[in-house]
Amino acid sequence: MTKIVLASGNKGKLREFSAMFEQHFADQNVVLVPQTDLDVSDADETGLSFVENAIIKARHACQVTGLPALADDSGIEIDALDGAPGIYSARYSGEGDQANNAKVLANMANVEEAQRSARFQCVLVYMRHAEDPTPQVFQGAWEGRILTEASGSEGFGYDPIFYVPSEQCSAAELSRERKNQLSHRGQAIQQLLARWRP
Repeated sequence: MTKIVLASGNKGKLREFSAMFEQHFADQNVVLVPQTDLDVSDADETGLSFVENAIIKARHACQVTGLPALADDSGIEIDALDGAPGIYSARYSGEGDQANNAKVLANMANVEEAQRSARFQCVLVYMRHAEDPTPQVFQGAWEGRILTEASGSEGFGYDPIFYVPSEQCSAAELSRERKNQLSHRGQAIQQLLARWRP
């Protein structure tokens, strides 16, 4: 059995990763173990890009557990805010998801519809061990727009204010299965599943 540490304590991410891994690796003895089950603390995200932070998190989990690790760093880039909140998405307001969404909506209050473009980014890193010189890197992006008010109760993070044009609804109004097919994280995981080398 291959055990892989998921270097995250985010419950929303854990649900998404676990569902996709169970679907694809059910018959291959690959088990994804959240770092919280192994007493791994959160790494200090000192990188200046999604890929740097994902590598930092994966390496930290490898060092603590001695197991291979999978880490993602993801966030939302809003063009009218010069790409913010970007790598600071999770801690944009310092007070959690609802406050983050409220801060974005306040900052976007006077932005016209044509200027409300945004995208979710996800960089996924797999490291075989802490000294792995060639981490495997996968990236997904999900284009959309910022709504003027929150809508929907599914998902997490910025999903309620992220409009998905192809679905004509917010990310928080999609089923979990549909979101996993479309999302930035879903795209990155699909790349990993196609090219992953344990």
